[in-house]
Amino acid sequence: MAEAGVQAQGGEALLYLTDEQLRQGIEAMFFAYRGFTADPDRILQGLSYGRAHHRALHFIHCAPGTTVNNLLNILGVTKQSLNRVLRTLVEDGLVESRVGRADKRERHLFLTPAGDQLERQLSDAQRARMRAAFRQAGPEAVAGFRRVLEAMMDPDMHRQYLRLRENRT
Repeated sequence: MAEAGVQAQGGEALLYLTDEQLRQGIEAMFFAYRGFTADPDRILQGLSYGRAHHRALHFIHCAPGTTVNNLLNILGVTKQSLNRVLRTLVEDGLVESRVGRADKRERHLFLTPAGDQLERQLSDAQRARMRAAFRQAGPEAVAGFRRVLEAMMDPDMHRQYLRLRENRT
């Protein structure tokens, strides 16, 4: 991508991007996403699963015991579509659904050992791609990339992202 113009004004550096530079960034994002999802897609295709299954496995792994309602909020999908995905994962022995102790209406989700194994296989493929890209780009680019991604998030999504990060520390 061509270099953008930077102009200092009032102690702040303002970044001026042309429409062409923005278009190139958008295209790079599309192609990067295709690459990022390609390896897991190949694994999932052999199991007759799709990206929705991958996302469910990923976020259940990140927050064991998460509720169905919490997963609905994170994924931003309809209850019907999530139920279809979860039903398959439960029937195939990858996810376990447990009744809540405090509220019997809640369903808490956990990966089974087989679910952990599949999630690890999917994540390993993506981590390898990210690790190689980050290593090539360098630490300053990695920090900048994360700032760009966080700046693109809607406020509600950014709060969810921060909560997930806090729960892992």
